[in-house]
Amino acid sequence: MLKPKKKISKKEIKEDKLVTTYFEATTWYETNKKIVNGVLVGVVILAIVVVAYMNNVNSNNQKANTELGKVISYYDQGKFDVAISGNLQENVRGLQSIVDDYGSTNAGELAKFYLANAYFAQNDYDKALKYFLDVSVKDDMITASAIAGAGACYDAKNDYEKAASAYEKAAFKSTKDVNAAENMFHAARNYLSAGNKEKAAELFKKVKKEFPTSIVAREIDRWIAQASV
Repeated sequence: MLKPKKKISKKEIKEDKLVTTYFEATTWYETNKKIVNGVLVGVVILAIVVVAYMNNVNSNNQKANTELGKVISYYDQGKFDVAISGNLQENVRGLQSIVDDYGSTNAGELAKFYLANAYFAQNDYDKALKYFLDVSVKDDMITASAIAGAGACYDAKNDYEKAASAYEKAAFKSTKDVNAAENMFHAARNYLSAGNKEKAAELFKKVKKEFPTSIVAREIDRWIAQASV
């Protein structure tokens, strides 16, 4: 007499599928073992590299910050030669050296801003412009100052269109910038020098309206009249 077939439970079906999946996965791993291990090793190496890089960045930023603290007094005193080149006798690195070695760090970017200002003070507008354009910081006011610095370099080189554009960008970069009115005025003045009277008049009027108590607004009517001729 034939015995009735045993009914397979859902649990046994699941277990059977699990076993099958396990063996399939095991077989796949054995076939691709070298690739899998290579990927895992690669991920571990990448993680190590990232951690090492971040530690190095933090270390370099601290070094740059320390070196910047040593040299900034020369900058504040107007000793721009020493500020740029440093003082070896007192073991003080110059801004140029700090930027060259740590320019990509936060402190290095700030050093870059001071370096640009120092070159500008020495009338070396090409070098100043190079570093003003390369400053990259999160602070909008410093960014605006760097853009305005570039505008000043273009202005000194009589490149009025670029000067006007840079000053205008700086004026609108940070509404809290105490130099916003001055930057807008210089933008208008350079547009006027470039022959763009309409744009110049527009910005002169904006200075009068938005910054009526600013120093540059004292004779703004004269400038508006000049741009309206």
